[in-house]
Amino acid sequence: MANRRAVVTGASSGIGAATVRALRASGWDVVGVARRADRLEAVARETGADVFAADLTRQADVDALAAYLDETGPVHALAQIAGGARGVDRVESGDPDDWTWMYEVNVLAAQRLVAALLPRLRATVDGGAGHADLLFVTSTAAQLAYPGGGGYNAAKAGESMLTAALRLELNGEPLRVIEIAPGMVHTEEFTLTRLGGDRAAADSVYADVDKPLTADDVADVIAYALNAPGHVNLDLVTVRPVAQSAQYLLHRGPLETRKGR
Repeated sequence: MANRRAVVTGASSGIGAATVRALRASGWDVVGVARRADRLEAVARETGADVFAADLTRQADVDALAAYLDETGPVHALAQIAGGARGVDRVESGDPDDWTWMYEVNVLAAQRLVAALLPRLRATVDGGAGHADLLFVTSTAAQLAYPGGGGYNAAKAGESMLTAALRLELNGEPLRVIEIAPGMVHTEEFTLTRLGGDRAAADSVYADVDKPLTADDVADVIAYALNAPGHVNLDLVTVRPVAQSAQYLLHRGPLETRKGR
């Protein structure tokens, strides 16, 4: 694995930064991509990864990333982790600007990256790599709607459908298309950003939940998928904390056996 190189988006924090660490620990070269150059530099110092600052909703930035990759070596994997949510409004009162932003960062950014990097991944395979990977982190919000989630449900479902269509379109090529759909993950920014910076409201989402997933938990799954033998494809992995049996069924309080039932 020493010479394999992955592009990891959303690399400045949360699952993206954890994935940079996990892949570096398992021998990958990594290019971490995110908007915030200062945070990327901190990740670079910690992990030894290369970094590239880009806003993936801007075609010019995606083109610049592709040119940088051409200058610096082959690409064996794309891990598209960048994304996000804004608001918990009902459909009738949703902010179209928030919905547009969610579609751009979760769906259109993924499409831009596929269009830019797929030729590079094919070239890597033709150069003798054996296979290459396109991995997308979606969400259990793509699988089941919930009140107040309409905009995020729609955006993540869109990304999930993009992933599924891409897998069908690439049938017959040695290119794996992988979807990782996390449930509740407690990261430093996701819910805080979604709730407009309201720390108390963000903390209440995770209150009394016995061990929500961490960014490292999801990164471990991502690294496993990318490190699996080349003929093995993890089409869809849904990963939740034990306390969350379904999108709508979350236990708060200690996890305990029900004796005598």
